[in-house]
Formats: sequence, structure tokens, C-alpha cells
Amino acid sequence: MPYPGGHRAAVRSRIVASARRLFNRHGFDNVSIDQIMSGAGLTRGGFYSYFRGKSDLYTEVLGCFFTDPEWKNCWEGVEVDLSSQKAGPQVVRAYLSQQHFEDVENSCPMVALPGDVTRGSEQAKSAFEAVFLAMVDVLARNVEARGRRRQATAEAIAALCVGGMVVARALAHREVADQLRNRCMAVALELGGWNSRHRSTRASKTKK
Repeated sequence: MPYPGGHRAAVRSRIVASARRLFNRHGFDNVSIDQIMSGAGLTRGGFYSYFRGKSDLYTEVLGCFFTDPEWKNCWEGVEVDLSSQKAGPQVVRAYLSQQHFEDVENSCPMVALPGDVTRGSEQAKSAFEAVFLAMVDVLARNVEARGRRRQATAEAIAALCVGGMVVARALAHREVADQLRNRCMAVALELGGWNSRHRSTRASKTKK
């Protein structure tokens, strides 16, 4: 009996989702194909009909909500509408949120996997770069700057979000990590011109 239409795509998505959770939690080298397939509710035998190997799968895992329309935002209470005119500050607040910090398995792979990518293939680095540049593009739409400065500011904000979360996750004390996240968020919002208090103060000074 043939499988219904869309079955293959659905199975592939399950494998990618399982691998993303496991890679985020344990790292690329510490996860086996058996574990990935088990996490997807499948047996190892079917893996190679979808992927040539674990490295091939890895490049798909590096997708995120900036590049993968099927990626589900699992950070409870956090919403990002990439089509919104306020997408920039939404991305900053979501990326440096407490929910993202705590939900390791559903992390953006740029936070959980940069060390693996650094040691990985050019294909993995290209996939990582594509996600980063997609994030920059979203931020640049709303940055209060023009020309080259807009692009440079968006790149700096993206790096601050990703790097801030990576460092926060590496700290021993939660209060220090939370303080760092909040400070990175404040600086990122300020760089983008999205700090409402700053804008209102600047507006009042202009009126005077």
C-alpha cells in the first residue's frame, strides 16, 4: 500500500527535528544516528533513504526560523512575526529571552552549535552563514540608520544577540547570566533605535 502524499517530507522533518534537539543538547559528536532515528520514532534502516550521512543532516539542522518556514518556535510566551514592521525588536527580545535561554533543545542552532560548526565542513559553515545573514536581513529592515551603517548596525546587533546568549549559557551563576542577557538586550535595542524610552526622551529634547 503506497504512503499518502507528503509522507516522505513529514518523515524527513521528524528526523531533522529529532537531530536538532539532540545536537543542541549533546553536540554533534556525541549523538548517533540510532539516537536520532529513535527520537523521531523510526528505525536506523530508513535513515540513508533521506540523508547520505550525519554530516549531510547537520546542514539542515542549522536552519532556523529565519530560513526554515517549517521551524517551530517552541519558546513559550515568545512570538516573532517576521513580516511585522516591528520584527527587529521582536527578534532581539525573543533571542535574548529567558525562554530561549532555558529551552536548550529548541535553541536557535547559532547559539547551541557554533563550536561544532567551527570544527565542521565548509558546507556546515555555509549553512550557518546563511542563517546569520538571514537574521541580519530581518534586523536591517527596522534599524534606524541608513546605507552602509544600517547593514553594519544590523550585523552588530545579530552578533550581540548570538554571542550574548552563547556567553550567558556558559556562565556558572544564573544571576550573572540573566544580567548579561538583559544588558545585551538593552544595548541591542539601543543600537537599533528600538528603545522606546530613549526615543521619547530624544523626541522631547527635539521639541524644546
